Amino acid sequence: VQLVESGGGLVQAGGSLQLSCTTSKLSTFYAMAWFRQAPGIEREFVAGITRTGTPTTYADSVKGRFTISRDNPNNRMSLQMLNLRFEDTATYYCAATWGTVSDSEGDYHFWGQGTQVTVSP
Repeated sequence: VQLVESGGGLVQAGGSLQLSCTTSKLSTFYAMAWFRQAPGIEREFVAGITRTGTPTTYADSVKGRFTISRDNPNNRMSLQMLNLRFEDTATYYCAATWGTVSDSEGDYHFWGQGTQVTVSP
């Protein structure tokens, strides 16, 4: 199973980006999530979503700014990021599991290669 992220880039603080994750097997996964990792920091949970799209779960640091969604027929999961902050700079990873939504990376079976998001102050 291959997960492919896209949509990263360079943006000024206060700006927005939308990340996408595509896979041919998206509808078979019960839970999917976005994680991120900044240099020198452990990978952290950002947002998670069930197969049906609800409920969704967010890290406190992104609540109210980020929105996770999934489009099973089109095999796409997205992360809309608004009001980006310098501290959102990281490599963002798409993850998938046949288990339930979890904020622990060890619970996810499949990972993408990551897409870089850089927010300038």
